[in-house]
Amino acid sequence: MISLAGRDILHAWPRFVLTGMGLGLLIGVTLTMAGVYRGMVDDARALLRNSGADIWVVQKDTQGPYAESSSIHDDIYRSILGQPGVAKAANVTYLTMQVRHGESDVRAMVVGFEPGQPGEPPFLVAGRQANRSHYEAVADVKTGFALGETIRIRRHDYVVVGMTQRMVSSGGDPMVFIPLKDAQEAQFLKDNEAIRNDRARTAANPALNRPAVPGLLEAIQASQSSNHNVNAVLVQVQAGQSPAVVAEPIRRWLHLQTYTQVEMEEILVAKLIATSAKQIGMFLVILAIVSAAVVAFIIYTMTLGKIREIAVLKLIGTRNRTIASMILQQAMGLGLIGFVVGKIAATIWAPIFPKYVLLEPGDAVRGFVLVLVICALASTLAIRAALRVDPATAIGG
Repeated sequence: MISLAGRDILHAWPRFVLTGMGLGLLIGVTLTMAGVYRGMVDDARALLRNSGADIWVVQKDTQGPYAESSSIHDDIYRSILGQPGVAKAANVTYLTMQVRHGESDVRAMVVGFEPGQPGEPPFLVAGRQANRSHYEAVADVKTGFALGETIRIRRHDYVVVGMTQRMVSSGGDPMVFIPLKDAQEAQFLKDNEAIRNDRARTAANPALNRPAVPGLLEAIQASQSSNHNVNAVLVQVQAGQSPAVVAEPIRRWLHLQTYTQVEMEEILVAKLIATSAKQIGMFLVILAIVSAAVVAFIIYTMTLGKIREIAVLKLIGTRNRTIASMILQQAMGLGLIGFVVGKIAATIWAPIFPKYVLLEPGDAVRGFVLVLVICALASTLAIRAALRVDPATAIGG
């Protein structure tokens, strides 16, 4: 009994293997796209885990500090500490910007934190924490910085004293941690020229030169040269306390917006990266259709090349089910080779991608099943062509 798949592998194995490798690269791209989405979700969850917070307190009617802009006074943490069930409360700022490194710029999220409080990087892979009040930084290894290097953020230089890992924003940008006061200045404080221009405008404004409230002009000028705002307050609750219960009085009495870890994850995953998830989903559908078309075309052309062999099988009385099963085996063999090549390729090139690519075993299993289903469906065209072959073809010319 002639085996169509065995015949191709034994007598035309270079074509069969090369075809499987081409299909494998397509499957590898599909697995990588799924890994990109998984990596985006894992980045968002890692951001929340690494912050060390149970509750995020932000500006009222905002979804900050990651999804929207948020600005609150930096002394509000004292009132939060006085709420029942609160163990720790610390100010934090977040600012995505270009960090100057030598002659080039690195896009990073600059985090202002207080040593020993929520928001501090939870672990280091090298060096020490930035425990001085100014001009020290802890950077994620993804930034490419090294211990002892000097980086520039706005107007000041910072020495990298520690290195951490997997500390990224929800968009995948690596984090750079600097002292809170420095971060407030970098984010909120105007440069000297802007302050002088604002003071000149204030002095030239008659309404502000003769304020109805004594001391208003001095207050305006003071606010231009200093800042006391942060993006959020990170709260840790006492052991045994429910974050949702602790958050309720903070929201009610302090007139601020609060989010628990579950609520913040919902914002990041379901809202912030929702559009990217839909886009990746469309790519996966398109790649699945293209893969099915490629397999169908390959199996169909291979089947047409064996019309005489199929006719001989039908002439000696081989059942249609047997012929169909052999074509199906050929498609499954091609899909198996393609999946193995695709899985290896995705594993090799995943670390090279700028964004984190998370290849989960569950996705690989689902991908393998999907490949087999696609190959089975794609083989139906070739099976129909084979079953329509006239046995007389084996005798005729």
